[in-house]
Amino acid sequence: MLLLFQNFVFLSEKMENIIKPQIPVFKPLIEESEIAAAVESLELGWLGMGSYVKDFEAELTRVCDFASGEDRHVVAVSTGHAALHLSLLMIGVGSGDEVITPSFNNAADFQAIRACGAEPVFVDIKEETLCIDVDKVESLITDKTKCIICMDYDIFLCDHNALRKISKKYNIPILHDAAHSFGSYYKGRPTGNQHEYTMFSFDPVKTVTCIDGGAVVVKGAENVKRLQAMRLIGMTQSAEQMYTNSRAWTYDIEGLGFRYHMANLHAAIGLSQISKLDKIRSTRQIACKKYYDELSSITWLEAPKGDFEEVSPFLYYIRVLNGNRDELREHMKSQGVDTGIHWQAGHKFTYFKGCRKGDLDVTEKIVDQILSLPLHSYMSEKDQNRIIQSIASFRG
Repeated sequence: MLLLFQNFVFLSEKMENIIKPQIPVFKPLIEESEIAAAVESLELGWLGMGSYVKDFEAELTRVCDFASGEDRHVVAVSTGHAALHLSLLMIGVGSGDEVITPSFNNAADFQAIRACGAEPVFVDIKEETLCIDVDKVESLITDKTKCIICMDYDIFLCDHNALRKISKKYNIPILHDAAHSFGSYYKGRPTGNQHEYTMFSFDPVKTVTCIDGGAVVVKGAENVKRLQAMRLIGMTQSAEQMYTNSRAWTYDIEGLGFRYHMANLHAAIGLSQISKLDKIRSTRQIACKKYYDELSSITWLEAPKGDFEEVSPFLYYIRVLNGNRDELREHMKSQGVDTGIHWQAGHKFTYFKGCRKGDLDVTEKIVDQILSLPLHSYMSEKDQNRIIQSIASFRG
């Protein structure tokens, strides 16, 4: 019997070495505190927008640390896409308008523009940062240009100072897509302080997750009231009353609205996540530094080195320079390592092929090279060493 047990242990250890669990690209940090927060919010029995949403907005405001006198406010919504859509509508984007956006961007931005009745105009990115190339923006501006979307990417932030100059020169508002950069800093100021409109995303794979959620940063109390109505099917119902887990049964509808409000359950999970933001940020920074240190000497790839101290990293990517990205993905998959591609080029999607665009030379090159590596909060050294080894062992 003892011999049988010893053989079982030996075979189990051998099988564990052969069949290793897949390391995913994304792994949300869900611990006991998130589960407890979810249970508490469910036991409250108020499942719609309520007190947890108010508390979540207050915590977002604290993290953004708005400059004194800026009169900035945070409005929580159901998704990052909802935040984009509402921001564009607040800016006044509508039928016949154009919005300049990088082609190298999430499809949510393109769809939000179209949802307003407007057309995206695709601009190129800087090769060093994969963020919007401000030098190529001006040539695309016309009388139809209503807005410019800039998206921070991975460990890099846009040149927001240069974008503000463009905005002022042409009187065109900037919508800051900060889906990748919540908790990051630009020249010493937290994201959310750079432009008149900012959106955040807290979807299942983001650095901070609410299961799903988003937020809009706007200036002015009147804009807050407009957003609060628009996120709640246009109802003029008092947000302050709903924040107390109650509602009014009579209200007016004065304009367009959507079912874009955040639920208490999602806000409760987000609150738990934000309480760990410093640790989430530092552990991801450590992982990014290790990726750079270990991979930067490999000649057939490029590993980016950003200012890791200023960012709360969402992704870490490499560029595969030898034309074998897909082969590398298959090799890593065989080693039990998942990878991602962020992003495909917007101007190549069937739905957007007819959109106006500028010179996209960098985008055309990057979309065939880009590869996202697994990056998790509290990432184990064992997992990261395995990922790095799966890359180093590639001989494609």
